[in-house]
Amino acid sequence: MKPSNLPVIVGHLIFWLFNYWLVAFGSDFNWNGFSASDGSLTHAYMYGLFFNAALFYLQVFWLHTKVYQQKKKVNFYIITITIIIVISLLESYFDSILYDVYTINKPYLCGFISSIMVHVIYTIAGFYYALKLAFRKSEKVKQKLLEETYKSELKYLKAQLNPHFLFNSINNVYHLIGKDNDLAKETLHQFSELLRYQLYESNTHILLEKELDYILKYIKIEETNRGSDIRLDYVIEAENPAIKIAPLLLIPFVENAFKHCSNYIDGSTNLISIKVKEINKTLTLIIRNSFDLSGNENITNGIGLSNVQKRLSLLYPDTHQLDINTNNNTFNVNLSIRL
Repeated sequence: MKPSNLPVIVGHLIFWLFNYWLVAFGSDFNWNGFSASDGSLTHAYMYGLFFNAALFYLQVFWLHTKVYQQKKKVNFYIITITIIIVISLLESYFDSILYDVYTINKPYLCGFISSIMVHVIYTIAGFYYALKLAFRKSEKVKQKLLEETYKSELKYLKAQLNPHFLFNSINNVYHLIGKDNDLAKETLHQFSELLRYQLYESNTHILLEKELDYILKYIKIEETNRGSDIRLDYVIEAENPAIKIAPLLLIPFVENAFKHCSNYIDGSTNLISIKVKEINKTLTLIIRNSFDLSGNENITNGIGLSNVQKRLSLLYPDTHQLDINTNNNTFNVNLSIRL
């Protein structure tokens, strides 16, 4: 027996014991001629409760799981009705013996019909209890599949490092050496921190401040890479930096802005605006970037964006809003997450 099953078993035992006490001692019931006042009901309900429990658990452990769920519904109804009738006949037989012991008038037909009614109720209760268990089991399986999907998506994100970004970063550090050693060291340090976070620290849920710091480092490296080729504006603020967020959730939108930003000769027309703010445990991400229509790229359907939209649906199904659109050669992302 698994330790996790112990509370359920104890709960069932308490239910049946309370059921017996309520009928046999807790009130003045008169059932099929048996009465609590003369003690006959105390004895009659011993086997009566046994038959009720038998019908309940036959549904839970056999009929529902082995017959009904196997699409054998005709067999299920035939077997269920047969068992109810047989057990009702058995209970009526035991009743007849007890009638002689307590010299009670024998209401055979009425007693048999009453037994059937009670047995139908416990059978239905067992069926719906089994139905509930099956639903919970399917939900657990579904949740496990979602978790596995989430882990796979996260592994994919960790493995996905833009080769163009990697090449440019290393190349820029190389050219900075000897010209601006301090900037070269700082860029290389940021780059190493970026890789460390992506490879080792981004597991399950992490502190928001770490995720935002990762985004900030990425932006600064891209700013160094692109230089005067773009006009960059960014704001990253958090009111509650210690709250948790799923890792690598925002970076695909930031990467997408730099990857698909326009590349006009006049750098001042290549615009990227990034605003990430968290207020009262609501995170807002607003990104705007210019893009060149002549590139004939559908930047709204990239693999990275599709991936992150799936992760948002898995992790924040009812607590996020995402709007992605284009307007006048500008790509817009508006994301809100209740953390």
